Amino acid sequence: MSETKAQRHTTVSSLQSSTTRRDFLQGSLAIAGTAAVSTVAPTLASAQSKPKRPNLVFFLGEGQRADALSIAGHPLLNTPNHDRIGREGARFSNAFCTNALCAPARATALTGMYSRSTGALDNTRAHIPMASDIPLFTEILQKEGYEVAILGKTHTRNGMEERNWDYYFGHNDPGNDYANPLFKEGRKGKIGPQKRYEGVYPDDLTTDRAIAWMEEDRGEKPFCILIWFVAPHEPFFRARRHADLYNGTAIPKPETFDDDLKGYPGKPKSFVDAENKLGTTSTHVACGSLEGVAKDYYAGLVAVDENIGRVFGYLEKKGILDDTAILHSSDHGYFLGEWRLFDKRLMHEPSLRVPFQVRYPRRIPLGTVREEMVLDTDIAPTLLDLAGVPVPPHMQGKSVLPLAKKRDPEFRKEWYYEYYEWPNPEKVAPHRGIRTEQYKLIQYVLDPSEGELYDLHADPGERNNLYGKAQYAALQAHLSERLIALRTAIPEHIEAGKG
Repeated sequence: MSETKAQRHTTVSSLQSSTTRRDFLQGSLAIAGTAAVSTVAPTLASAQSKPKRPNLVFFLGEGQRADALSIAGHPLLNTPNHDRIGREGARFSNAFCTNALCAPARATALTGMYSRSTGALDNTRAHIPMASDIPLFTEILQKEGYEVAILGKTHTRNGMEERNWDYYFGHNDPGNDYANPLFKEGRKGKIGPQKRYEGVYPDDLTTDRAIAWMEEDRGEKPFCILIWFVAPHEPFFRARRHADLYNGTAIPKPETFDDDLKGYPGKPKSFVDAENKLGTTSTHVACGSLEGVAKDYYAGLVAVDENIGRVFGYLEKKGILDDTAILHSSDHGYFLGEWRLFDKRLMHEPSLRVPFQVRYPRRIPLGTVREEMVLDTDIAPTLLDLAGVPVPPHMQGKSVLPLAKKRDPEFRKEWYYEYYEWPNPEKVAPHRGIRTEQYKLIQYVLDPSEGELYDLHADPGERNNLYGKAQYAALQAHLSERLIALRTAIPEHIEAGKG
């Protein structure tokens, strides 16, 4: 398919998707409501005959790479409490985000839908609520008798403040103020004014409030609590107890760290021009060196691990640990010096890969490890499945729990990625792509002649760009067609006034 033809096909696809989206939006809440109405009454009527539904704890990391866990073999990090989730449950070694940016990724986690369908495309409209007819998985759980809470870094469309949380203690900010953090607090859908808390590490305070809320008497009602950490987001401030952590520790340099000195061999101009480079940015003063960023990043994750341990301790003390399903993932990964980059956004493996672990011994055998490709769109369906709640058909992911019973080579063979934000402080160009089990194709939107193509089996470090090479023309054309097909199949949300 020629580039002109591909562009024509994409335009037609966009129009088709808009129509599909209209029908989809009209039905989404109705579907969720119907599921709730059809199941709530029988559940209440026959509560004594049905097994008790588990409590749900959803830990969402901030920019936590998939390899930033000791259970994943990290040579420096020690994360025993993170590891416990995977060791006593299931760990998915090929988990990915579908838009490597905070706000859109968090909207996807809440809805089970791609950015293209939620309308939460980037970080630029953080104070505009998401369309009210797109249900959150927590709202579906509420209709099923759960109490729901979100705490920590919400950082998505309006912080989801307008939604009906039983408890809210959050901040709609990328990094907050680590020294004197700001939070809003509310109950039963009413959120109070922002308040500053002096001299407390934000994730410690988040965990304090999370434990206090879990301790409240709610009778026989199960709870679902979202504990979303802010560390280790830039500026990477440390908890005081970790001020000297990693002193004297050597930080290895990634193999591609000096590729800029070689002219970034094989990389297109859109990649080269991105300014998320360590040591050369005036807008990210905390990113002056590989050693500084890496050590602060790891220290932040140690603090996160300690707070996960505090939640484990509470659940054990109350005797409800095995009655509670725990899911851990992250909004996106993070570059730590690969190609001398920091941050995320780009569709390369350090930015794309995230941890994904689930512990619930009543349904998941301990020590399960799976290699099937799972996505952030699968988080909401998985949490609903853990609760025994039907997954509504508008959700675009699927529960990963069947993989806990047996491997499934057909679970997912390919998937779609899109990064939208432009302009942005790092000058990362918008792009979209497709990833299969073996190949990755990236196409840059502003210059359709630019792209990247990798054989991930032969080249897991993405160093040998095959894009535009004659011997790979058939493969490139095939992947381009599949990318268009995947994009077309995702309904597009178009906001009023956005055209």
